[in-house]
Amino acid sequence: MIRLEGVCKSFGGVPVLRGVDLVVPEGCLYGLIGPGAAGKSVLLKIVTGLLRPDRGRVVVAGRDIFAMSELELQQFRSQMGMQFQNNALFDYMTVGENVAFPLRRLSTLPEPEIAARVAERLMRVALPGFETRLPAGLSGGQKKRVGVARATVTRAAIVLYDEPAAGLDPVTSQRIFEMLRGEQRESGATALMVSSDLDRMLSVTDRVGMLYKGELIFDGTTAEAQAAVEPRVRQFVHGLTEGPL
Repeated sequence: MIRLEGVCKSFGGVPVLRGVDLVVPEGCLYGLIGPGAAGKSVLLKIVTGLLRPDRGRVVVAGRDIFAMSELELQQFRSQMGMQFQNNALFDYMTVGENVAFPLRRLSTLPEPEIAARVAERLMRVALPGFETRLPAGLSGGQKKRVGVARATVTRAAIVLYDEPAAGLDPVTSQRIFEMLRGEQRESGATALMVSSDLDRMLSVTDRVGMLYKGELIFDGTTAEAQAAVEPRVRQFVHGLTEGPL
């Protein structure tokens, strides 16, 4: 489970998160939505411990992550799967080495098993045979898919996705979301996802939260989000051009 209690974060005196209370139940695929600059990516980085909140508490898998020492936090963070909006691939590593990196760092799997897991991940994101390529030779969408493959290769209990389908064509985007949902169901992982591709993301999520100007203005099931009457939620979910946003 992921729980945020009264989380606040400002940059240069400008509030980005304003007392956010959020619970992602264990085994849930949770979608975080909202307009640009609402604080979604900042919230993900706080959950990973990469950013420290100004105020508030963050509990992940029963542990207050900001009560840990730096070493404890690094070790705990290694148990999460993370896909970042900018992909964060190592330019000097091949695609196969990038995807295998968490396995080589965190596991004692033999190399043949690592190679098989990498090949299976790349097949699932429609990049079969890309192991020897370098990130510099990939398109933006291909880099995104490599990032997704790396985030899921360890089958972690907590997985965070920041725009996993950005820059992808509709068919590949749908394939990515279905893959992430399949992974979550098979592993029972708790997943927190940010995406601007609302239609496809909402086809796989269990629950949805909406951030607006740094505040969580909605939290409920996906069906409740789609039926919401709150004007800002309704406008955003259904892509209406007239409204308060």
